[in-house]
This record gives sequence, structure tokens and C-alpha cells, in this order.
Amino acid sequence: MQSFSAKKRFTRLPLAVEITLILIVKIALLTLLWKAFFSEPQTKKMRMPTDLVEQHFLSRPPAVSSSPSSSHPSPPETRQ
Repeated sequence: MQSFSAKKRFTRLPLAVEITLILIVKIALLTLLWKAFFSEPQTKKMRMPTDLVEQHFLSRPPAVSSSPSSSHPSPPETRQ
């Protein structure tokens, strides 16, 4: 009789073969996804000049004003 600690495996293949097959399937799926979505941009317009991207990431974000006259109303306060 089998002990309860031994789990029943999905296949009867050796563990190393089963792990290898799973890794091959995962790599194939990731490759297909990369080819489908990330291999090249949709249009040439999506390419941005490197200088502009560097300037955007290296510049400081604008200061946020905390004045009540801002365009976003403050949320209503809740009473406890």
C-alpha cells in the first residue's frame, strides 16, 4: 500500500524528463508571445528619439500644488 506522503504524478515519465518537457513547452510559449507582441514596433512612428526619452526620464516631475483651487476636488471627509 502507498503511503500518504507519496503524491501521484501526472505522468509515469521519469522526473527529469517530465521537468525537461515542461521547460521546453514554457520556452516555446514565451518565444511565441515575444514574437507576436514584442519583436518589432507596430509602426515606425512608435520609435522615439533617444534624447527625448532620456530627457523625460531624467527630468524632475512638476511640483504638485496643494491649493484648494486645483482642478481635482478633495474627497469628502468622513466622520467617525
